[in-house]
Amino acid sequence: MLLGKYYNGIEIHREAKIVYAKFLSPHRVISTDRIDGGLSEKFTYLYNHQLCEPSGHDHQHDLALHDPVEYRRIVCEPFGLPPEQCASLGTAANINNLAMCHASYRDLELVAACTAGVEVNAARAGDPATFYECDGSFEAIAEEGGSTSEAEKPGTINTMIFINSELTPGAMVRAVITATEAKTAVLQELAVHSRLSGRLATGTGTDQVGIACKLGGDHPLTSAGEHTKLGELIGKTVHDTIKQALLLQNNLTPGVQRSSSVYIARLGVDEDSFCAGIEAYLDESEADLLRKNFQAVDQDPMTTAAVASLVYLRDKFLWGLLPESCMPEILSSYGAQVAAAVSGTYDHIAQYRKNLSNSKKSIDSELFMDLIYRSFALGFAEKWS
Repeated sequence: MLLGKYYNGIEIHREAKIVYAKFLSPHRVISTDRIDGGLSEKFTYLYNHQLCEPSGHDHQHDLALHDPVEYRRIVCEPFGLPPEQCASLGTAANINNLAMCHASYRDLELVAACTAGVEVNAARAGDPATFYECDGSFEAIAEEGGSTSEAEKPGTINTMIFINSELTPGAMVRAVITATEAKTAVLQELAVHSRLSGRLATGTGTDQVGIACKLGGDHPLTSAGEHTKLGELIGKTVHDTIKQALLLQNNLTPGVQRSSSVYIARLGVDEDSFCAGIEAYLDESEADLLRKNFQAVDQDPMTTAAVASLVYLRDKFLWGLLPESCMPEILSSYGAQVAAAVSGTYDHIAQYRKNLSNSKKSIDSELFMDLIYRSFALGFAEKWS
C-alpha cells in the first residue's frame, strides 16, 4: 500500500510487516544497518521490518542477529526488493503503529517515519551493559547491576528521515545527533525510566536510524544543528512522530504518565508494593479505604506533582547538584509537600515536616521510599479527619 509520495523523490509503502521507502532519484543514506551501515549512495530503498511480536516470540530474531545477510534476503524476497540495494532496520514494534510527519520551509522538505516501543527495554546511556561483543558473537554478562534478562526483551525506537536537499557527509552525521536529541526529549517529557538503572531513559538498547537525503544541487546543506532550520524541522518531526508512535504502540501519553506510581517505578516499586508500603503506616480502617481508592490517590495531579518533585530532587543529590549536608531538611520539606497534597491541608505543612524530620534521610532506594510511604500515610490519615 502506498502511504505517500514526497518531493518527487520518494514513495513510502507499507506491506505485511514492512514499511519501505523507494527512492525515485539518487539519495545519500546514513544508517545503522548491520550489513552496510554508515554513509552510502548505493541504496535505492530504506526499510523498517517487524521481525517478531513484542514479547515471548523469537521468530527470525536469531537469524537477524547471527546472519543479517540471509535475514535481509528473506525479508526482501516477498516484495521484490533487491537486497543489496536496501538499507535495513528491524523492530519488534507493530509495523501498523508507524507514525509519520511531514514538514517544509521554503524549498526545504522532509518526512519522518517512526516505530517505537519502550515498555521493557528503555535504557540510559552509560547503564550497565548486558552483552559483550567479541570474535563475532555476543556474550551475555551481568556486571555491576546489569541484567541479562532485561536485554533479552524487545523494545526499539526506529527512526527514518527523508530530506529533499543534499547534505554534506558531516551534516548527515549531525542530523543523527539532532534526531537522537529529539528522541531523548520525548522520553524525558513522558518520564520514561531506564529498566536497567532506574534513571531517566535516553533511548532503548536497540534503537536504529536511517536518514536519506536527495542528491543534486549546487550547494549541499552543511549543518543540521538546532540553530538551523533543517535542525529545527528534524527535531520537531522526529519528536512528534516518536511521541505518536509511543501512543500507538504502548498507549504512552502524558495523561497515562500522570501518576505517582510512574515516578517511583524508577526505584523498582510497583503499584501493589507502593500501596502496601503506605498501608504499613495506617490503621486498619484507613488502610482499607486507601486500597479501595488507591488509583484516585495515585493519579491526583497535586500529589503527582509533589512526588515528581521529590524524585527529581533525589536526582539532584545523585548528580551532586545539591549538597548532601542539606538532604535532611530538603527531603523532609518536600515529603511534607507530598503529605499536604494528599490531605489537601497545606496549613499543616510545618507539622508534617516536623513528623518526617525524625526519620533517616537518604537517596538509598529503600530509605527514600520509606519517606514517601510515611508522607502519603501522614496525609491520608488526615484527609477525612
